[in-house]
Amino acid sequence: MTSSATAVPTPLKLALAGVLAEALVLVAAAATFLAGAVAAGIGAQGVGRAVPLAVLLVGFAALLGGAARAQWRGMRWGRGPVITWQLLQVVVAVALAPGLSPMLVATVVLLSAAVATGVLWPSSRAYAATTRSPDAVV
Repeated sequence: MTSSATAVPTPLKLALAGVLAEALVLVAAAATFLAGAVAAGIGAQGVGRAVPLAVLLVGFAALLGGAARAQWRGMRWGRGPVITWQLLQVVVAVALAPGLSPMLVATVVLLSAAVATGVLWPSSRAYAATTRSPDAVV
């Protein structure tokens, strides 16, 4: 449980800024897929393929946003989705590396490593070490 006297540690602040940047990129990618399908005039079939992908990306963005909020509020449950996303992101970037810019792959890997490090930093773990229930459940 967070108290008003306990400040969010700097490593966690930086990590959560990275998580929010990732969530914004996911939302932008969803919008790009939808806009591209509509602009290309592909028709219902193309838009029908873009919509589920856009929904998936926005869902991941919402999960990351919720997990970041939980971490900010001192709840440890947000750590799992954030770390899992970082691992998935690195695996996908490395798997797609031959077709991507080396700078993009390096950026994704370094950002993921920085976010994971910030979330797992000792002061961040100590800050978000509570197991209280989310407010919506209580």
